[in-house]
Formats: sequence, C-alpha cells, structure tokens
Amino acid sequence: MATEQGPVTQVAEHEIATRDLAWWGMIFFIASEALIFANLIAAYLYLEIRNGGGWVPPTDSGLILPLINTVILLSSSIPAHIAGTAIGRGNQRALRWGFFLTIILGAIFLGGQFYEYSGLFAHNFTPSTGLTPQAAVFGSSFFTLTGFHGLHVTVGLIFLIIVLIRAMRGHFTPQKHFAVEAAEMYWHFVDGVWVVVFSTVYLLPLLFR
Repeated sequence: MATEQGPVTQVAEHEIATRDLAWWGMIFFIASEALIFANLIAAYLYLEIRNGGGWVPPTDSGLILPLINTVILLSSSIPAHIAGTAIGRGNQRALRWGFFLTIILGAIFLGGQFYEYSGLFAHNFTPSTGLTPQAAVFGSSFFTLTGFHGLHVTVGLIFLIIVLIRAMRGHFTPQKHFAVEAAEMYWHFVDGVWVVVFSTVYLLPLLFR
C-alpha cells in the first residue's frame, strides 16, 4: 500500500485500521459498568426464583408508567445517534439539537422514575420496609437496581450537558469529536441496560404467574 508521500509502514496501516486508545478505554469502562449491572440483575433473579417468582412492585399504574418511561428512554437514543453522525459531516446544528432533545427525554425519564417512586412510598414500599417480609427483601433489591440505573442516567445527562455546552462553543470538528462519540456510546449503553432491567423487574414476573 502506498500514497503520494511514499509507502505506508505496517505501523501506520495498523493505526489506520484500528480504533484509538481513548475509544477502547471507553469500551472497557462500559464493560466494567455492565458487569456491575449483571451482578445486580443476577441477585434480583435469585430472589425471584427463591421466592417462587411473580413479585411485582405495588403500583397503581401497573406496567403503564414503566412502559411509557421505557419508550421515552429508548426514543432518546434516536436524537443521540443523529447528533453523533451529524458531527462527522460537520453539521453543528444537528449535533446541538440532537443532544438537546436527548437531554430533554432523559430528564423526562428521570421525572417519571421519581413519580413512580413516590407512588411506591405511598404504598409503604421503600428500600428498607415493605408490606410483607418478602416485599422488604425485594424493596431493597428493586431500589438498588433501578436506582443504580437512575444514577447512570443522571451521569449520562451531565455528560451530555457538558458536551452540548462545548458544542455550542464550537469545540468539535468532523476530525476531532471523541467526546461526542463517547457521550453517544454511554447513552446507548444506559438505554440498552434499561431494556434488561425493565424486562427483569416488570416483565419476567408475568412469566412466573
């Protein structure tokens, strides 16, 4: 392989063909976070199986509110992806609007989660107490799992806000925009994990029933 400047060395070819160190660092970071979620989900599944399954959070709305929240969060990945691809074409406007809409949808998701928590507290279902000893055990694991995800959504929103501010100041170019790519990767991870959490906490008990 050669260019107008002369032959390309094997090292240069390797650098062209592979991702940079920052990208792989982000991948390993996301993988480590995924392992933490895997342990929490495994503990929750253990409680479900040990107690015969079929346990669901005592809410008035049932699956309606969590399902709406899920649709909102998954929808937020669309503008995030649009923003990530837009900067590669030099479209600064689409980058800013994409992340702005992602932040709005993510904030709505958090608001819905807090609203659900308030309904659970009204039913005397908290991380430390419950209507029954079984509910008390599930309360601890439920709030740990969903709250840990909510924390990641919050971190993701802060990440997106910082990147959005930088985008508004013109810090990114089609050649240099790793922060945009990293924010998009992290947000897709947060959305993907919620699919597993939602399926474990809300949908799987229906199978036991």
